[in-house]
Amino acid sequence: MVKSLQSATGGLTDWLIQRVSAIVMVIYSLALLVFLVMHSGFGYAEWHDLFASFTMKIGTLLFVLALLWHAWIGIWTVLTDYVKCAVLNLCLQVFFVLGLVSCFFTAFLVLWSI
Repeated sequence: MVKSLQSATGGLTDWLIQRVSAIVMVIYSLALLVFLVMHSGFGYAEWHDLFASFTMKIGTLLFVLALLWHAWIGIWTVLTDYVKCAVLNLCLQVFFVLGLVSCFFTAFLVLWSI
């Protein structure tokens, strides 16, 4: 018998976030691929100009956020399914969260230093 709808909707929310983040990553990747196919002979100056635009910075940051959120849900699912020791599970989750947050701030700093 189901006692709480929280546990029933949690999986659906994770599933939906995984799909939405995957769609965001596919759209960004396809847009970048189309741009690269249409503009052959890309050099450093062109790459710099591309990522110096505000639109590309925001798009890339959204891609990074989608990637990290997608990764977190996958990591969390694996940890909760396979790591049964609560203390070890918590330590690993903290470790991965810190790693993902540091990846976000690194991406942010790199994008805004251009």
